Amino acid sequence: MNKIIISIAFLFAVFINANSQQNQANSGSVIHLTNDQFKKLVFNYEINKEWKYLGNKPAIIDFYADWCGPCRIMSPRLEEIAKEYAGKLIVYKVNTDKEQQLSASLGIQSLPTIIFIPQNGQPQASMGAIPKESLVKAINEVLLVK
Repeated sequence: MNKIIISIAFLFAVFINANSQQNQANSGSVIHLTNDQFKKLVFNYEINKEWKYLGNKPAIIDFYADWCGPCRIMSPRLEEIAKEYAGKLIVYKVNTDKEQQLSASLGIQSLPTIIFIPQNGQPQASMGAIPKESLVKAINEVLLVK
């Protein structure tokens, strides 16, 4: 009986967490990812050797650190993009100091690294702070979102 209750509680918690992240994405909020969340929502690099995006909308991932000046410049730009493209794409952030395994697994060496992930096709990366106009151009041309 206790195992059934624990199982139901676990499944409910997983459902609530997934639903909360979907609501954040639709509301135009930036979503902070852990390594485990990345493997569930974006790409499970431990299981798959070939790129296979797991999301249902194009995404932008900002690999950043709190101490990084260019990262602090990018943060409000990405928050604006998340609001302006709410429901059309998802904006994620990964703190490289907290998620060192994920950053190392993806070969992140420069901050900020912005990864543009189209619904179909290969991701593309940009390093350093980029103007909002360049973000919009990549959203239109790489992510195919208007």
